[in-house]
Amino acid sequence: MKNKGPTFLSVIIPVYNESKRVYKLTKILKYLGRNTFRTEIIVVNDGSKDNTLLKLKNLTSKKLQKNLNVKIISYRKNKGKGYAIKKGVLKARGKHRLFLDIDLSTPISEFQKFLTHLGKYDILIGSRKIKGAKVSQRQSLIREALGKNFTFLSQIILGLKVSDFTCGFKCFSTTASQTIFKLQRIDRWGFDCEILFIAKQLGFTIKEVPVIWKNDPNSKVRFPHDIISSFLELLKIRINYFSGKYRL
Repeated sequence: MKNKGPTFLSVIIPVYNESKRVYKLTKILKYLGRNTFRTEIIVVNDGSKDNTLLKLKNLTSKKLQKNLNVKIISYRKNKGKGYAIKKGVLKARGKHRLFLDIDLSTPISEFQKFLTHLGKYDILIGSRKIKGAKVSQRQSLIREALGKNFTFLSQIILGLKVSDFTCGFKCFSTTASQTIFKLQRIDRWGFDCEILFIAKQLGFTIKEVPVIWKNDPNSKVRFPHDIISSFLELLKIRINYFSGKYRL
């Protein structure tokens, strides 16, 4: 029975004002319901001002979800995607902990590509930029250019050989997640870079896996505001490192 034994996979989904897209949670639940391993789904409502929370409660109360362990974490004040994911990951109980975006820019079915790597690496990250990846709908030229520049700066400033920092499809082992996210200090967009930087400093192994990705025109990322903020957060990561904030 799926509801017995240890949890194999925790899936963390942050949401903020996602009233129009929260229905996509049903696709995630259907995919997970077809698998034999025990799963828990943790949806973190990051201070939504619309009726996202109401729709979440209605959706997760349906019979379709009765065989799945679905939890909702909610708080009133918006604190950022990084904070929401940290909250969910640290509440999770799964042997492996995957976070992804509700827009399904990377479909939940891409988790199949992670299965053969689980247990061999501490961290698996979806990449849109390595051989085997497929981008079915691209961003605008200016967004792609800004994204490439941000990746380059992240590689230089943080000393990380990662092709795609910001793809919102990452999976952590229990030990890696509990150690890294407790040290995480950035609550907004720069958190992706921070958690990978902490992982490297602590010696955790990272594997990039090519995934399918489709640009969502309704993305919450604001250009160029969030790129500038994320760049400043790269500098903050370095400052945190030199001040000893990432030490165990």
